[in-house]
Amino acid sequence: MTEAILLVGGKGTRLRPLTVHTPKPMVPAAGVPFLTHQLARARAAGVEHIVLATSYLAEVFEPYFGDGSSLGLHLEYVTEREPLGTGGAIRNVAAHLHSGPEEPVLIFNGDILTGLDIRSLVDTHRTSGADVSLHLTRVEDPRAFGLVPTDASGRVTAFLEKPQTPEEIVTDQINAGAYVFNRAVIDAIPSGRPVSVERETFPGLLDAGAHLQGMVDSTYWLDLGTPQAFVRGSADLVLGRAPSPAVPGRCGDRLILDGAEVAGDAKLTGGTVVGAGARIGAGARIAGSTVLEGAVVEPGAHIQDSLIGAGARIGARTVLAGAVIGDGAVVGADNELRDGIRVWCGARIPDAAVRFSSDE
Repeated sequence: MTEAILLVGGKGTRLRPLTVHTPKPMVPAAGVPFLTHQLARARAAGVEHIVLATSYLAEVFEPYFGDGSSLGLHLEYVTEREPLGTGGAIRNVAAHLHSGPEEPVLIFNGDILTGLDIRSLVDTHRTSGADVSLHLTRVEDPRAFGLVPTDASGRVTAFLEKPQTPEEIVTDQINAGAYVFNRAVIDAIPSGRPVSVERETFPGLLDAGAHLQGMVDSTYWLDLGTPQAFVRGSADLVLGRAPSPAVPGRCGDRLILDGAEVAGDAKLTGGTVVGAGARIGAGARIAGSTVLEGAVVEPGAHIQDSLIGAGARIGARTVLAGAVIGDGAVVGADNELRDGIRVWCGARIPDAAVRFSSDE
């Protein structure tokens, strides 16, 4: 297998209003745009040609990644004119693939951070003789996901919608968003209209007697559909919990990019990233957070599990926990913002204006 389709710009867009200068697919995760990690992992697994199937913010990818040569790849870009769903997006790029009808094509989702062993998924596909192979992962609470039960040999037996009752939870296995398709299966997807692989393509293949193989891989897996998940994913990349050859530095408690200034007594832990040109003041405490380029964290601020946008300023002694601060926003001194708060780009919060502490 030497080529792949990367599905980008779909559902995971909830960071967009807070990051005017760096749209969500290009917000740095562990120092580089998140898709860099996806592309680098595919290249490390032997992929040479990747087609980016784009819709949302398609115009930001090609100027940054170009032809992919800097990553050792050949990249092409195909943009949907109308939303086509996952299956429709896959079919929409078929003309750009070079594989023969029985050759495998890797397909993966740009909103998923995973430690999947890509080579093992391809090997499973080849040795099982499957038409389609799926990466499956196990979750503690599968109620928010569609279920994918398999038999003793790993062959997929059904695709079940999100369970509503305990009796409907027949497995903890879910679709993890990475597949290997035989090229002929891609060509058979209807063209020119929206198609869902989960609700149409996969059930239709099962009904037709096709062989769908599941590979359960319980390594790292995270859906980056929310800002909190994105911040967590960036921290896990820095910590080495989520493997990536694209992290620009050694794994550890923190990643400080060139041009950043960090006071000697500031404490950065939990996979914190400090972007180029950012400044961290004396006595600041930052854990599991991302501070983007040019941001300023003033002395004594305490920040946990938060995203600080480019050029934003966090005042002295301010406490942030689970917060997203937009590009260029200013949060004055002695504030306390918690529990998923969003501060819009360019907004200004005066000193000592907001407190989220419990009175207990």
